[in-house]
Amino acid sequence: MSDLHKEVSELERKSATAARLFDIRRIIGGLFVVYGVIVTIAGISPSDADLKKAEGVHINLWTGLAMLALGLFFLVWMKLRPTETPTAPEPGPGPGPGSGAG
Repeated sequence: MSDLHKEVSELERKSATAARLFDIRRIIGGLFVVYGVIVTIAGISPSDADLKKAEGVHINLWTGLAMLALGLFFLVWMKLRPTETPTAPEPGPGPGPGSGAG
């Protein structure tokens, strides 16, 4: 019986690890951070044609910084409120034999 208990607890641990690994906040936050870095680097030194096209606004720089902020928000949110794995309900006292209606 203890081998079965060990196996079940090992599977529960692996399931919890997979749930944390594939948390959607991690995926969205990571993508926004990566793209934010790329767009921010592109917006640090825009060409004159790009500035003229954007009417003098450093649009890549501001968009990249906003993407970085949003990505970091998702990652901090994930860190402060981690996902909780569902737990199995505790077996409580249920109706036993002879206690049912009949």
